[in-house]
Amino acid sequence: MTTTPPDARISHTDSLNYWNHVSPTVNGMLGGFPHISRVDLKGSANFLARLQKHTLPATTLNSPLGRGVDCGAGIGRVTAGILSKVCEIVDIVEPIEKFAKEVKGRKMLGGARIEKVYVVGLEEWIPEMQYDLIWNQWCLGHLTDVQLVRYFKRCGKALSDSGWIVVKENMSTNIKGEDVFDELDSSVTRTDGKFRRLFEESELRIVKTELQPGFPKGLYPVRFYGLQPIAWTKG
Repeated sequence: MTTTPPDARISHTDSLNYWNHVSPTVNGMLGGFPHISRVDLKGSANFLARLQKHTLPATTLNSPLGRGVDCGAGIGRVTAGILSKVCEIVDIVEPIEKFAKEVKGRKMLGGARIEKVYVVGLEEWIPEMQYDLIWNQWCLGHLTDVQLVRYFKRCGKALSDSGWIVVKENMSTNIKGEDVFDELDSSVTRTDGKFRRLFEESELRIVKTELQPGFPKGLYPVRFYGLQPIAWTKG
């Protein structure tokens, strides 16, 4: 008996239908757990700071990044809370139009300018700019494995010199070590091993990875990956 791979069950139509019925609020974006937003943003800011320290010359650590992009941005929670503080310009990629419309109206904690807003799914988005930071959080589960590799390859080509792709996603805790399909929003929660294999297929290397601390028990563990093209290490 052949088992259907979890990602083969993903339906973009079902995903869009689910999110179009979610309220454009922090509560809606975080699935009824708005209280984790503060610790989530703090963890992301700390990871990004450590990633910069790990890879950038000390003389540039306090300099803002030129252009970042928030992929699967929702209402711009991450843009407002982090990217606006570390980038001069932030672009938005978000397939749900009512969410994308909320971004420019949000109060930004930093001085970044929101420039381009792409109302399109990540599986269809083709970067038009070069980015110092491509941020992906709680959105990649809506892409199949094949779509994700293609997406990562496009992102790798869109990085500026010494830029990063950051992935922050739930990790599957399946006792068989398998990815898990969620019928509610038509998404897949992948294992750490699956992500690592897909990064390798996408010709990306892990510069830094760690777990998000401080989330309540009962939620999936969440892991950060800081990525850059493998080709950069080959001179």
